[in-house]
Amino acid sequence: MAMSARIVETVNPDLVDINFGCPVKKVVCKGAGAGVLKDIDLMVRLTKAVVSSTSLPVTVKTRLGWDSTSINIDEVAERLQETGIKALTIHARTRAQMYKGEADWEHISRIKQNPNIEIPIFGNGDIDSPEKALEYKQKYACDGIMIGRAAIGYPWIFNEIKHFFTTGEHLPAPTIEDRLLAVRQHAEWSAEWKGEKLGLIEMRQHYSNYFRGVPHFKDFRKKFLEIFTLEEMDALIHETKEFYSEYLASQQA
Repeated sequence: MAMSARIVETVNPDLVDINFGCPVKKVVCKGAGAGVLKDIDLMVRLTKAVVSSTSLPVTVKTRLGWDSTSINIDEVAERLQETGIKALTIHARTRAQMYKGEADWEHISRIKQNPNIEIPIFGNGDIDSPEKALEYKQKYACDGIMIGRAAIGYPWIFNEIKHFFTTGEHLPAPTIEDRLLAVRQHAEWSAEWKGEKLGLIEMRQHYSNYFRGVPHFKDFRKKFLEIFTLEEMDALIHETKEFYSEYLASQQA
């Protein structure tokens, strides 16, 4: 962990965030992610190692505990603060819950009311709209909010929430052009990282998210699943844009 932090530091990020919250079986079976919630002493040692190895601010994300019988977030928050972390994000579920059930933000509220806690506390879990973000921030008095699943295929949610906080009004929904541009950018970055063919294969899991709720996308999704080059994607994006331009015009007629 210490070596990883030093490697990360070479590219000058804003901070180093340790994820002690991942509930995925293949992660926790190795004692990583939320698996560390079973051993708070280990969590503290790992965090100290990172804090001491970098000049960057270190933050942590974790969950309430392993299961409903072992919720230990109160102890975790105090002990991690002592290591020198600069903020703590709490996903208000246990590892056993995975992503099921409702996140219980009352635990976050209790941590915020703890007079021994001085670092910022961020809440996470179930935030999927500007209204809910504002409601939870005000109700539970957290310093900020982290958003995960609601941003998958919908990166616009962050600006929508910021705008709603400032004005109380909603931004217009992303247009087809906005969605296609996001897909194109995502695909390009994926291709740069994994190579064009593999990058576009890995993109296949994202198309349905980007176009969730868009009528008549089913036929185009099949076409997107069959492309292997950015050139093919550009042609398909043009075709998709032309179709929806005509479709929207017909709806307005």
